[in-house]
Amino acid sequence: MYSVGIAYLLWFLSCFGFFGFHRFYLGKIPTGILWALTGGGFLIGTIYDFFTLSSQVREANIRRALFQQPHGMNIHGRNNWRQVHDGEATIVHPSERGRKESPERIILKLAKENKGILTVSEVALGVNISVDEARKYLDNLVSKGIAELRVRKTGALVYVLSDFKDRDEPLEDF
Repeated sequence: MYSVGIAYLLWFLSCFGFFGFHRFYLGKIPTGILWALTGGGFLIGTIYDFFTLSSQVREANIRRALFQQPHGMNIHGRNNWRQVHDGEATIVHPSERGRKESPERIILKLAKENKGILTVSEVALGVNISVDEARKYLDNLVSKGIAELRVRKTGALVYVLSDFKDRDEPLEDF
């Protein structure tokens, strides 16, 4: 983790940002070199850095967490791994590392979250696939008898997975 205090100390020690030591510290090597060659971006960059250095440290910490590759961690005597997904880090056992959820499983989770009603576009976004692929997965669930294709009063096509539908709630808009 980068420290705001150390960043400001390096900014101060590099003649108020003139030599860009703080930028090298934050992993901003190209702008660190630019600062060193141009005297802190002709002093404009040094002033900018003075006011924005704490947010630059926060961004560098986020960047570091997101792009950090899985690394070994010793928790309770086990060799565990860190996995980062959508900015959230979780501890994963090595046997689970690299295993991805199937699109079908993700679709079922989406159906559970949406109380059994899905659209093609929701699935495409949720699974990160094309609309055509999403339609194929949903049509496959229909052919297996897991989902039903219905038309809302508005004319929109939706897929209903009754296993996830609230039993007491009537199907609206159909």
